[in-house]
Amino acid sequence: MSAQRLTALLGHLTGYPTGINSVTSKNADDVVLTAAVRTPLTKAFKGGLKDTPVDYMLLQLFEHLLAKSAINPALVEDICVGNVNETGIPYKARAASLAAGFPNTTSVYSTNRFCSSGLVSIHNIANQIVSGSIEIGVAAGIEMMSINVDKQGPGFTPEVVSKNQDAADCSQPMGQTSENVGADFNISRERQDRYAAESFRRAEVAQKAGWFDEEIVPINTVWKDPKTGEEKKVTISKDDGIRYGTTFEGLQKIRPAFTQWGDRSTGGNSSQVTDGAAAVLLMKRSTAEKLGQPILAKFVGAVSAGLPPRIMGIGPSIAVPKLLTKYGLTVKDIDIFELNEAFASMAVYCVEKLGIEHEKVNPRGGAIALGHPLGATGTRQVVTGLAEMRRQRKRLLVTTMCIGTGMGMAGLWVNEVL
Repeated sequence: MSAQRLTALLGHLTGYPTGINSVTSKNADDVVLTAAVRTPLTKAFKGGLKDTPVDYMLLQLFEHLLAKSAINPALVEDICVGNVNETGIPYKARAASLAAGFPNTTSVYSTNRFCSSGLVSIHNIANQIVSGSIEIGVAAGIEMMSINVDKQGPGFTPEVVSKNQDAADCSQPMGQTSENVGADFNISRERQDRYAAESFRRAEVAQKAGWFDEEIVPINTVWKDPKTGEEKKVTISKDDGIRYGTTFEGLQKIRPAFTQWGDRSTGGNSSQVTDGAAAVLLMKRSTAEKLGQPILAKFVGAVSAGLPPRIMGIGPSIAVPKLLTKYGLTVKDIDIFELNEAFASMAVYCVEKLGIEHEKVNPRGGAIALGHPLGATGTRQVVTGLAEMRRQRKRLLVTTMCIGTGMGMAGLWVNEVL
């Protein structure tokens, strides 16, 4: 059977559009993105946003999204906010939306699937649009890791962890799972540091060239000097975790971060602990055309997949093939991959396992250089990835990440600004 006939059969059996022509076709019922913004990503505990309350951050993010889109806020029916660790996030998200100008008829809720929470928020809103539950929605993600970092762990009961090894392994810290990946798949410290150095180099090039400027909206906040306690009003408008001049040789000098489990992952080749947020506006193509909204991209769909918790980092290597198979595509069909660099160990493994050309992966650098605000990353990747797609005039984007406790998620996008 020819590849074309196989693709057609797959589409018939699954009901999903398959093949490049089907995926990139334009239909009235397509879910499209018409606006996308993100805050700067700043270093937790010492960066520019470290003293910014979550509700205040969301307030400004929503205000910027409304201003950029010029949408009537009363037309937005639901908002989903991805977040992992914030106490009281449903209250804070709802209050922030009302303060930003959304009417009380716009409902709000939060979602949490660890590092994929931002992408889950997009998938949730898109599914509501597809089902006809809503016409227009906002998907967002936020994490203030300066304020909320879970250091206690889940605290499982003995009855749960004694049932099987996978259940017990859900309690493994992320650093331990990174060392597991490095050891199990022989991802050497050298390969991890070389990958990390390239992530920093790309982010430095992108920032110096001004490529991030169209992505980022400024955030006003109060910054407290950790030494003197003095407070000052500041406006933060750029990422502050990019370490200019980072080299492989310099990274080799950094001590291992998780010596109780291994010696390959370090503070230099792992994602940074970061504060930040991102949001996108979604609706049907027919609605966007009726309202005169600029169509930036088509959201094709997303999938999640599970795997052993102890090697959770390789989740993208499971989720991406599942996604591409669903839509009759191959790795070679994809122009850019935004792969969350939780750790260099998992990034190196996934790039090699999937057979992706490295130049297609995180052209503007990834989480090692930019940071990984847990609940925001899945949304931030879309904002960054689509901006880079426009710059390169490319068509197909995949965003993907590993997920704590052993999962992966991946989403497929079509850039429509060529």
